[in-house]
Amino acid sequence: VDFIEAGDEAVVVLDQTPFYAESGGQVGDCGELLAANGTFVVSNTQKIHAGVFGHKGMLSSGRLVTGDKVLAEVESLVRTRTARNHSATHLMHKALREVLGDHVQQKGSLVDHERTRFDFSHNEPMTEYQIRMVEKKVNEEILINTECQARIMPIVEAQKTGAMMLFGEKYGDEVRVLDIGSSRELCGGTHVKRTGDIGFFKIVAESGVAAGVRRVEACTGDRAMHYVEAMEDDRRASAAMLRVPIRQGGAIPMAVLHLLEDKKALEKELSALKSKLASSQGNDLAAQAQEIKGIKVLAANLENADSKVMRETLDQLKAKLKTCAVVLSTVEEGKITLIAGVSANLINQIKAGELVNFVAQQVGGKGGGRPDMAQAGGTQPEHLPAALASVMAWVGNKMIS
Repeated sequence: VDFIEAGDEAVVVLDQTPFYAESGGQVGDCGELLAANGTFVVSNTQKIHAGVFGHKGMLSSGRLVTGDKVLAEVESLVRTRTARNHSATHLMHKALREVLGDHVQQKGSLVDHERTRFDFSHNEPMTEYQIRMVEKKVNEEILINTECQARIMPIVEAQKTGAMMLFGEKYGDEVRVLDIGSSRELCGGTHVKRTGDIGFFKIVAESGVAAGVRRVEACTGDRAMHYVEAMEDDRRASAAMLRVPIRQGGAIPMAVLHLLEDKKALEKELSALKSKLASSQGNDLAAQAQEIKGIKVLAANLENADSKVMRETLDQLKAKLKTCAVVLSTVEEGKITLIAGVSANLINQIKAGELVNFVAQQVGGKGGGRPDMAQAGGTQPEHLPAALASVMAWVGNKMIS
């Protein structure tokens, strides 16, 4: 096209540009192209082909015509933050090899102004100690504040310097060798002038992305400080809730440990109380059983009972009623749990699985299990009373057949 107008999205090509084009894992620069009659906002810069960069974005105002002269302004804060993250990636790569071993090879990366994401070959998750050691090594390089150096040289000479090269990457006859602290790699991206310009380095995540490939995400500078501040805010909030002094080392973990121990003791006490409740319910429910053809039949709903209480109550009832068929139910948040039990001397005539399935089908569910004990579920609690009431007739029909 020969021109674009306000609101148009386009890719603008300049005869020369200070913008860095997306390459080597680093995102392209953003910024503005200022013309006499319009402003073009650049959201990304990409290589179209060798030596030709495309500035992708939108004309925010005015009109831009082919041949117009523009002032190209890179968004400096974004460029600075991206450079910090890219330089930190080089230092992190070296630190990973020192901490984990020489088998570590770069498998992918993404560097922008928010963070660096680095994929590398490694067969197991990093330990907290290993993560801390990598952070320590990178931050030590930052504190030394070494000047960074970039040199253009023939690829053969670069190989002699021991510069790290990416496996499978295609390089030209001449390459850019970048020294950042004790790291030496081939790289064409933007970087800090001195390691101290990175400010501070913090790993924020470690995960697996494929078999034998791990991923580390990290941030630097003010972003790293914001991350630490957020962690401090969480620590202060935790200390306040636990009512422990924030400056006392280990106070929060110890308070949490005590809470977990108290929780475990309470759960044990609750389990014992539920067992007593099951025994008590067994006694009360046994009196409600009806007899048909010499068989005690009981179908009842239990309030606030979990699966353990239901099983224990069923066992109590079978022990008390002797020759019997029992169905118990409970409802929680609209979901029905059913359990049925049949005494051993009846399983040739009545199967617990058939019994529980008969009830479950009436409440929108199904189930099964052993001849003497079976479980099921349902989703229609409004039909449960009628389903339980039908058990007596079902057992009677089974005994006739």
